[in-house]
Amino acid sequence: MARALVTGATGFIGYHVAKALRKKGFDVRALVRKGSDTAILAALDVEPAPGDLRDYSAVLRATRGCDQVYHAAADYRLWVPDPETMYAINVQGTVNVMQAALETDAAKVVYTSTVGVLAPAKNGKPGSEETPARLRDMLGHYKRSKFLAEQEVRRFIGKGLPAVIVNPTAPIGTMDRKPTPTGKIIVEFLNGKMPAYLDTGLNFVDVEDVADAHVLASRSGVVGESYILGNANLTLKQFLQLLARLTGRKPPRWKLPYTPVLCLAFIDECLVRLSRRKEPAIPLDGVRMARHYMFFDCSKAVRKLGMAQNSLEIAALKAIDWYRGSGYVPGRSSRGCA
Repeated sequence: MARALVTGATGFIGYHVAKALRKKGFDVRALVRKGSDTAILAALDVEPAPGDLRDYSAVLRATRGCDQVYHAAADYRLWVPDPETMYAINVQGTVNVMQAALETDAAKVVYTSTVGVLAPAKNGKPGSEETPARLRDMLGHYKRSKFLAEQEVRRFIGKGLPAVIVNPTAPIGTMDRKPTPTGKIIVEFLNGKMPAYLDTGLNFVDVEDVADAHVLASRSGVVGESYILGNANLTLKQFLQLLARLTGRKPPRWKLPYTPVLCLAFIDECLVRLSRRKEPAIPLDGVRMARHYMFFDCSKAVRKLGMAQNSLEIAALKAIDWYRGSGYVPGRSSRGCA
């Protein structure tokens, strides 16, 4: 039976990748940091391998005996008080995983990047795998670190590593435990904490489709190629209207002007640094990113990998029910969506 290593399996995308692999009959091993909650992995019958991405020896031990490697782990935050840690995890951690996969002769490596490293939509035309950006175009430490990490993956491909790159858009669904910035939009809407919105747009996708596409990329993806894993381009207003239809809540009515929000975010971040609050209520980098519509053409993954494009409405309903049933919406219980 084939064995796969998954990094980030206690996270959102990584968990669903591990689950998809188990459904395909793979033995799955997961690199997990000390203190991580591994109960969700035990439920999938996934073997935990203790270790940190920054510890090459631990990564190498976890990789030995694995036919495939799925590197989905990343420090995904729009604001960080310690950017050095983010670069150590996202860049050096990726180098460690790629080096271990090369040293152990892994048959296929799938690296989870992000559409954030690609140029956004311009002149009404969605971005694609053929619209790469430059490091100086990257807004914030997360995008910069992921851009540098992807460049490292391409360097290892040049050394002969059989790696494929996938670039998820904005996934939604169950088990977004942190939650991600996209998940926070849903949680804040459910809790009535989103009275207004910015004029921006994202490409949304079912996280289960993203996970299945990782497995498809390992089988059909061309080494050195990248594939955008997404589905529907929606403005934030349209997405909030979708959530409103599914929940019976009213969508926010007011569109916020960009410049005042940017100023508020800057002030909020300064106050966080002075007061030592955990994080800003309005991440400055998030506001700066919102200035551009992150619309993308996802047809390559559909054509070349056979990626599914399941209903975004069903994915949103699953996410809503999961958040409600998992305590993210006080006083509300799950509607029981399967």
